[in-house]
Amino acid sequence: MASPVPPLDRRAFLGAGAAAGAALAADPAAARSAAPATAPGADRRYMVDLLARMAGPVLGAMAEGQLKARFEPELSPTWDGRPVDVAYLECFGRLIAGMAPWLALPASDDAEGRLRARFAEQALASYAHAVDPASPDYLRWTGAGQALVDSAYFTNALIRAPKALWEPLDTRTKARIVKEIKGLRAISPPYQNWLLFAAMNEAFLLSIGEEWDPMRIDLAIRKVNEWYVGDGWYADGPHFHFDYYGAYVMHPMMVEILEVLVATKAAFNSLDAPALLPQAMKRMQRYATSLERLIGPEGSYPPIGRSLTYRTAVFQPIGLLAWRKALPPALPEGQARAATLAAQRAIFSHPSNFGPDGFLTIGFAGHQPSLGDWYSNAGSMYLAALSFLALGRPADDSYWTSPAQPWTMKRAFAGQPFAKDYYVDY
Repeated sequence: MASPVPPLDRRAFLGAGAAAGAALAADPAAARSAAPATAPGADRRYMVDLLARMAGPVLGAMAEGQLKARFEPELSPTWDGRPVDVAYLECFGRLIAGMAPWLALPASDDAEGRLRARFAEQALASYAHAVDPASPDYLRWTGAGQALVDSAYFTNALIRAPKALWEPLDTRTKARIVKEIKGLRAISPPYQNWLLFAAMNEAFLLSIGEEWDPMRIDLAIRKVNEWYVGDGWYADGPHFHFDYYGAYVMHPMMVEILEVLVATKAAFNSLDAPALLPQAMKRMQRYATSLERLIGPEGSYPPIGRSLTYRTAVFQPIGLLAWRKALPPALPEGQARAATLAAQRAIFSHPSNFGPDGFLTIGFAGHQPSLGDWYSNAGSMYLAALSFLALGRPADDSYWTSPAQPWTMKRAFAGQPFAKDYYVDY
């Protein structure tokens, strides 16, 4: 199969780190213990390289209507028997949600800019195939509740990058997307994080001036606020789950849905979005500081709870705050960047994260299919792309240029001073 990314562009941008990356991939222990890169631009090059490795096989195939032909998704050993083709909406929707901020950057003629332009072109073609009933890559929009979940990432990307991903689409594709998203109202979401998936779709419709359902947004925001248990943590439904769904879904979607309500001045009789947004942002900032404290001195972090095979998606709140220039004072940019990159390096130093065909495998740190949940397939794994949101800051932004700083655990276990931590009440 031909490379989906122009070889010359990738070589120009990524060649400097290729030899070192190959050496570390061959020796995962060395990669985990390696000091964070300090050369100017090295952290960004690493992250762009990793994103390109994830995105290339997916977008290169789907832009040609060949994703289903080239990607046979691995299934969890406990797969529940749902239609296998739900994997393709999972794969594309989750990947593009993570890529969107980077694709939204202004055009540039450097190697990264050319790579980004190529992916943006492929993403637009992929969106068209996704909703074209005549395309081999027409995605599953009916017959499976999972479609509601991943439609929300599909639309979240359009909210995150409207000028790059929504506005350039042709009129017919836009109409088809709207039709498919409205059709998902037939799915009644369970009383848990799924309420936010339904609300995200309505927020997208609101953002483009389409008819939208206020009830789905109102219910989701009210219930999630009722499930807040304190100190930055949400329960997922009536009962608290000690897992990373606050990062995968709860915090980012709450904030971004409320942002749409505020930006559009949407009126509710008793939902005060301008007051709720700062509250949700503070809660996400608090949660992000806790996530950073979970990253060990070598980049490891606890493999807890369900869906842990989503790998680095757990750091979506840190990336979203970095993109928004809203990191809390307790989490300086150089520290947030170093911690996130350490975790990415610790996970992706294992070569078996990617299969022979270039697609992600089921696992946490490498290919570990037994860790898959009953709903897990290789397409599900692309939620890991949500750890790339900080790429939405340009290369000359202080997030990338500020000196790397040791993160909390690295300071603590080196016997260095580090900030104490206390309960926060909001």
